[in-house]
Amino acid sequence: MKIHNPFRLGLLAGLGVLVALVIGGAVSELSTIITYVGAALFIALGLDPIVSWLEKRRVPRTLAITLVMVALLGAVVGVVFAIVPVIVSQATALITNLVTYLQSVTTQQFVDNLQELVPQNVFDVQQGLDSVVAFLGDPDNVVTIGGGVLAVGVAIGNGLFATIVVLILTLYFTSSINSVKRAVYQLVPASKRPKFIVIAEQIGDSVGRYVIGQFTLAAINGILSFIFLSIIGAEQPAVFAAIAFVGSVIPLVGTISGSAIIVLAQVALLPESPSTWITAAVYYLVYMQIEAYLLSPRIMRRAVRVPGVIVVIAALVGGTLLGVLGALIAIPFAASVLLIIREVLVPRQNTL
Repeated sequence: MKIHNPFRLGLLAGLGVLVALVIGGAVSELSTIITYVGAALFIALGLDPIVSWLEKRRVPRTLAITLVMVALLGAVVGVVFAIVPVIVSQATALITNLVTYLQSVTTQQFVDNLQELVPQNVFDVQQGLDSVVAFLGDPDNVVTIGGGVLAVGVAIGNGLFATIVVLILTLYFTSSINSVKRAVYQLVPASKRPKFIVIAEQIGDSVGRYVIGQFTLAAINGILSFIFLSIIGAEQPAVFAAIAFVGSVIPLVGTISGSAIIVLAQVALLPESPSTWITAAVYYLVYMQIEAYLLSPRIMRRAVRVPGVIVVIAALVGGTLLGVLGALIAIPFAASVLLIIREVLVPRQNTL
């Protein structure tokens, strides 16, 4: 259709821009909900291979889904009621130790020792400490700090709410994933449907195995970290084991970041015990090599077959666009694209 009226053309273009802005704003407002749905779908695809495995053992699908979801809920409840109280108590002890340490630095002997390292005309240590004490003693600043603590509490509450929502969505997705697949398959032309079904099933299986493999690596790192940190007498082993677990869930940079946080925290908490944090640093250097060259290839070999450079690029792009969720789905997404290229594009090019 040709539009000869310039005014009509400008009006339609303006309406198109407005519609695009409205859609962009709606997506931005719904970003949290989209993240919940994406995380739940990701977990559901990870649970589906377990459900399928139970079905192959002649377990009815309804019962298989019930068993898997009960196990998942049991794991979450176990974390909440068993690990979280330990983490909270140890985090409280951590804060107490830090407060005690900060109070100790106000002693005159420490101030004099520190002042010997820095010329007084460059920086007056006593004046700096007095400024910090005055800042903390100001009621307005106390209100500001209290507001920050309240914000942290709200963030924890939002995290618990998000966990509940994701679990509920995961239950629905896991129970109806076959129905959703069949509905999507009906949208594909009948002539191309068999090939589409084969590729879609391969992608779903690949994503499911990837999720299981990634959480298996995270569990290994978390358990070994807790055992190792407890043996060497490190501070707050449960807290830092949880950090190791969460870090390992994030591909590519998660293990490195979590290990760095743990080692630096031990340096700050045990400045008079260099053997402890040096041992921790050596352990995590060795563990990262074992995970990169032994554990991860063996666990991920059957899940996704993606070249290393694409793994790096996909994780960086996904993390930049969608944060942690983007980093998680980037690698299976890249594997899916490569699968489509290998199964669809390359055969088509070979027939031309």
